[in-house]
Amino acid sequence: MNTGKKVLLIGGGGTLGSYTAEELLRLGHRVDIVCLEDAVSDNENLKYYKGEATLEFLKELLSKTRYDGIVNYVHYRKYEDYIPIHELLTNNTDHLIFLSSYRVYADEQHPITEEAPQLIDVIKDDAKFIATEDYALSKSKAERFLHDNPYPKNWTIVRPVISSSHRRLDIVMTSRNDVVTAAKEGRALDLPLQAKNLTAGLDWAGNSGKLIAHLLFKKECIGEAYTVSSGQNLKWSEVADIYTELLGVKFNWVHTDFPADSFGWYYDRGLDRCVDCSKILKATGLTAADFTSMKDGIAIELKKLGAI
Repeated sequence: MNTGKKVLLIGGGGTLGSYTAEELLRLGHRVDIVCLEDAVSDNENLKYYKGEATLEFLKELLSKTRYDGIVNYVHYRKYEDYIPIHELLTNNTDHLIFLSSYRVYADEQHPITEEAPQLIDVIKDDAKFIATEDYALSKSKAERFLHDNPYPKNWTIVRPVISSSHRRLDIVMTSRNDVVTAAKEGRALDLPLQAKNLTAGLDWAGNSGKLIAHLLFKKECIGEAYTVSSGQNLKWSEVADIYTELLGVKFNWVHTDFPADSFGWYYDRGLDRCVDCSKILKATGLTAADFTSMKDGIAIELKKLGAI
């Protein structure tokens, strides 16, 4: 284990970044976080810098400190906006982790491996989807830039599944804290019947943060892409059962007519997201025993909200 490394988490004030920081600190590293949140640290190895991670902000920060590793959580809607940021980061660290998404994958391979076709490769006839510069497409374009760019190729791409946390309790198209609100109000939530038996692209944020932390500083991970998942591969119906057991909230599985431009359904939640996580487990050395079950992870987040 490499100890005493200095790591920068850009946009790392959210749940995924917080869990990544927690694991990095446990491993003996020092962590700085750039975020918009008002955060205060009581750990001498953890420091927060409040601010928007603009090129100017990062230039100033990196002029004072060199980081052994950087994890960039910021989403760039247009990959061109990321190019100057990437040039700066890749020239000021030994290992850069770029946050992509599991949403890049098309519905062509089950279970999904890192070599599975991406939406950008197979969606050729949906001009409206392509024109929207959707989240999945911008991530794929940024990935292609990384492979083709002339800068040091000291990066690793990570494609996390949905990170379940107290900030976003996802179940199919329902998100944020709607399940908690429904439980408090004693009302049932309607969920699309079409998704009931689909595998959810979902994991507890603590598992995802741990996996990302363990990819850092491994030479064999340079230039590689990894789907970030502990491989529990629950169906959406099983996720619903967890919320019913923990919160008492009820769900109605009903047929739903999604509008033609509901890309979040047709190109994400309406697809089976069973993941083969063998590549990332091999790279990190982690096993099933190192992860928290979805039920226990959701319980942790619900306790943070005071819901249970």
